[in-house]
Amino acid sequence: MKKNYKIVIGYDGTRYFGWEHQPDQVTIQGKIEDVLAHLSEAPVEVIGAGRTDAGVHAEGMVAHFPLDVDMNVTELQDYMNHYLPDDIVIKEVREASDRFHARYNAIGKTYRYLCYDGVTKPLFDRKYVWTLEQRLDIARMQEAAQYLIGEHDFGSFCKNPQKKKSTVRTVDRIEITRISSRMEQDDTRDYIALTFHGNGFLRNMVRILTGTLVGVGLGEIEPERVKEILEAKNREIAGVTAPARGLCLMSVDYM
Repeated sequence: MKKNYKIVIGYDGTRYFGWEHQPDQVTIQGKIEDVLAHLSEAPVEVIGAGRTDAGVHAEGMVAHFPLDVDMNVTELQDYMNHYLPDDIVIKEVREASDRFHARYNAIGKTYRYLCYDGVTKPLFDRKYVWTLEQRLDIARMQEAAQYLIGEHDFGSFCKNPQKKKSTVRTVDRIEITRISSRMEQDDTRDYIALTFHGNGFLRNMVRILTGTLVGVGLGEIEPERVKEILEAKNREIAGVTAPARGLCLMSVDYM
């Protein structure tokens, strides 16, 4: 009898064309489904909590799938990790209720974007940060971020918004802090972590928010101007879309 399995996935998105199936492209969803196909006579559909773009990473993507298999959850996790490539890891497998849906039951997500504004190049982190040539003013960015907190129409921060779909979302937390490198011997604070938590995010929303806030940090945009950009609902006046490599889906919230 089929059971509904919930999994938590981490992946390095560098070489993938995003989470979701794309014609003739290598995707995270496709790789996982290929592995599970060997355990089932019929194709297995893996439904993710969202759709990360090409080059975006994840620490805690959540997905679910139905499967009839003679394995316990530990054996299933070991099987998947054995056959998946090294840049995808199944961090957790558990049986879920039949009604659990990774996307529709999600009530919040946390994304983190990493920038680097040090003097030397971030050699070992170069695939996971946006390297900037000027030092960022974190205080200005934090001031600007306050205009974005709450329920708003984020049409200015969405790539190609669809007319029939709402662009209203709630962002309840934006934290901007300087952190040290992941290398323990590095005690500098040349990395900037922008952490966003909300009930959902539009296509490219976190990357455009980041690009706009970085523009504030570089002195190109005044902090109070962010309020005007938000209210305009016009993508053309917001900041640049930050590169995909700095973005990571950290976790998905459920009741």
